[in-house]
Amino acid sequence: MSFTVINEAFLCDWCGEQNPPSKGTCRNHCRNCLCSKHVDAVFPGDRKSLCEGKLVPIDAYPHPKHEIVIVHKCEQCEKVIQNKKSEDDNFDAIIALMKNNAETIFF
Repeated sequence: MSFTVINEAFLCDWCGEQNPPSKGTCRNHCRNCLCSKHVDAVFPGDRKSLCEGKLVPIDAYPHPKHEIVIVHKCEQCEKVIQNKKSEDDNFDAIIALMKNNAETIFF
């Protein structure tokens, strides 16, 4: 088993943002608050996780292949998952994540 393409619209459980399907990639987090639901167990798109906890963004960093990667951590089981940024993500929220992490590391 490997990556399963699931790119569908959804309503964010946390901020109420209506998220359309992503252009060019699979949408796996809210474009507004950047949160997600822990639904995949092993592979992206497998939808086999029983957790369904809130995946909160804890970091973002530049990646040579994917422009920016957002790091999420599940509030329920503490699993850490990385997802690439979508083209219409809240860029101010991404910059704030990057800035907060830089301040933690360097100050």
